[in-house]
Amino acid sequence: MADSLRRLVNNECCRMLQEKLETWYKDYYESLEKDRQLRELSATREREIQQLDSELNSTRVQLSMVQQDLAETEMDLEDTKAKSATALLAAEDEIIHLKNQLKSLQAQEESRQRSLDMIADYERQLRTLKDEIAVLSAEKSVLQSRLSRSRSPSPDSQCSRASSPVQKEMTLSPLANRLNSVSRKANLLARFTDAYTKGRMEAQTLLKRYIDKMETVQRIIYIATVESFHVAKMAFRHFKIRVRKTLTPGHIGTESIEDVVTDYIICHLDLYDVQSSVNDVIRAMNVNPKISFPPEVEFAIISCFIKEICCIAFAMQTLDPPLDIAFGADGEIFNDCKYRRSCDSDFTAPLVFYHVWPALMENENIIMKGEAVTKRGAFWSSVKCVNRSRSRSLSPVPQHGSPCKSGASRSRSPSPSRDINATLSPGLVGEVFAKMCRVLFWISLLFSSHPSGIDRVSPVNRSHTEDSSSRSMLVKQLRRIN
Repeated sequence: MADSLRRLVNNECCRMLQEKLETWYKDYYESLEKDRQLRELSATREREIQQLDSELNSTRVQLSMVQQDLAETEMDLEDTKAKSATALLAAEDEIIHLKNQLKSLQAQEESRQRSLDMIADYERQLRTLKDEIAVLSAEKSVLQSRLSRSRSPSPDSQCSRASSPVQKEMTLSPLANRLNSVSRKANLLARFTDAYTKGRMEAQTLLKRYIDKMETVQRIIYIATVESFHVAKMAFRHFKIRVRKTLTPGHIGTESIEDVVTDYIICHLDLYDVQSSVNDVIRAMNVNPKISFPPEVEFAIISCFIKEICCIAFAMQTLDPPLDIAFGADGEIFNDCKYRRSCDSDFTAPLVFYHVWPALMENENIIMKGEAVTKRGAFWSSVKCVNRSRSRSLSPVPQHGSPCKSGASRSRSPSPSRDINATLSPGLVGEVFAKMCRVLFWISLLFSSHPSGIDRVSPVNRSHTEDSSSRSMLVKQLRRIN
């Protein structure tokens, strides 16, 4: 038995059968495990499919609800469109109605403005007539006094006959001839404002017909204003001297001679030879190196503007204290108390490029701001502008069809002398003069290395090292001066 078993064990076929049985046993258990996993996976997939079906049903329900909401929204949108169209039509009708009302209001405002202008003209004429009546009353009183004194002669009347009628008029004229200082000042300030808002724009429009560059136009108007003030002040001083010389010999009474002279000038502003001042202003502008003008026209094209400024400046000298414009120079530090920046200015620039309108002063106090254009590099730009304008050619005499009036030819005679001390205080004059001397000194040092003059001082004709060192030295000194 044992031998039989041993033989079976040792037999190769039996051993292979045993191995196959073991393999089949393992495969059987493995297939059982896979079958269990497949059943579990199938159950999981079925649960997921059921969940997806439920979600799909809920989504379909939500979609139907959204479609219903969309339909309702479309209906609301159509209603809103209809209401908006109705409201738009109503708004357009209202806009048309408001435009018509605005046009009617504008027409009423224009008619009211014309009425106000007429009233102002009537008031001005009334004041003039009152002044003339006062002067005529004074003349009448003088004539009556002379008639009474001629009928009853006395030593006093004999002494008074040696004086001129003008002197007697001023001696015996009542204090009513003097216009109120406050009202005259307000009137002159209003005229100065009108010259800035209206007269300046009209002159600017005239100049823009011949000059395309706005900077040149504004420079010309500013220089015309400054020169008008200088010439008018000089004419006022000469006129006052003549009046004082005429009235002093026959002056009697307690009133001072200065008050009498001022009263006479106030009552006889029409004796001011404004056309001579206009000619002097145009001659001064012709030799000014800062402005260049087309040869086809003359500065006399803005003679009306210059005449108005001269009249205003002359009348401002009769105030107590007199009014004057502030001193302004290109490249100066911008002062918010004196000027306001123009709309095309660089609001971060510290220096004034050029001035548009001068500021008005009373006893070194600014009572009306001017206007200036600020720009970075204003000092160098002003120097280049002066160098370019020095070689300005003479303009020919205008033809018969020229828009400029005859009255002042553009001769290159020197401008009338100006009293700088009348505009600036002595301390300010000294400070400005010292700064100008220092600036000219350093500019001369900068140009000394080029004997041919200013025309050689350009980045093209000198080395880069010398240019940078000279410019840096000059900039440092200018910053120290400022």
